[in-house]
Amino acid sequence: MIRPKPLKRGDKIGLIGASSPTKQDRIEPSIKAMENLGFEVILGESCRGYHGFLSGSDELRAKDINKMFEDKSIKGIFAIRGGYGAARLLDMLDYNMIKKNPKVFAGYSDVTALHNVLNEKCKLITFHTPMASTEFYKGVDDYTMDYFRKNIFSNEPLGIIENPEEQEIKSLVSGKAKGKLVGGNLSLVVSSMGTPYELDTKGKILFLEDVDEYPYRIDRMLLQLKQCGKFKDAAGIILGAWTDCKANEGDNSLTLMEVFEELIKTENKPTIYNLACGHCMPTMSLPLGAMVKINGDKSEIVVL
Repeated sequence: MIRPKPLKRGDKIGLIGASSPTKQDRIEPSIKAMENLGFEVILGESCRGYHGFLSGSDELRAKDINKMFEDKSIKGIFAIRGGYGAARLLDMLDYNMIKKNPKVFAGYSDVTALHNVLNEKCKLITFHTPMASTEFYKGVDDYTMDYFRKNIFSNEPLGIIENPEEQEIKSLVSGKAKGKLVGGNLSLVVSSMGTPYELDTKGKILFLEDVDEYPYRIDRMLLQLKQCGKFKDAAGIILGAWTDCKANEGDNSLTLMEVFEELIKTENKPTIYNLACGHCMPTMSLPLGAMVKINGDKSEIVVL
């Protein structure tokens, strides 16, 4: 795997809209937030684009990504937000060119579609991080900023990663496992099944998180991964934040833990849960494609 050069103050970075449109009143605060990190910001056309529920046409959004990877003066590329639409671009990216121009690529949520293909096709380590018009535009806490900086401003391994205080990392299945970290948003991972961009979990550590999904929908998606052999293939599993993933009051429902116990625990793969990463604040940043070691006996995750 290729670890891109860490960024430094003064570097030029590109903001791209790969998914849903950005609220116009968040664009300038987003730029300012990136400038406060020490970057010179190049705003992609897609950040101001509108095409229904997308931030511009597929051609415009893909062109922004390709152009910013090709531009030698741009050292990092950040998705301005998530939403929906990144998967529509996968046939339009120049993977050979991108592989020759490795640079920091960051975002999360819908950006999972891009992380997975850049990890697989370009052998590029990418970064699961908060985004400019989702979190940074309004300011983030010290924990979130610390993990963000450790990922993009340094190429030192994170080592043992730790949750914010009073949020305990827990084990669902004991045992040890080691492999490349892959995955991200559950719904995006599931939507890749049966496509040329299907997530490969063989011998890898599968990370999953999601937001605003009822437990039965989480069940349905996890069941699909289970039946596709994705848990069986994985060396181990990490479950992140499941924000607002609960049933309506009065509904008959399994709890998320019951779903995890019935669909994941039965695979008997080392599994750690309650990691503060995903659609939550504070949130950690993670290098997707990096080697990770998990220890279910100690509820410990080490980024190597």
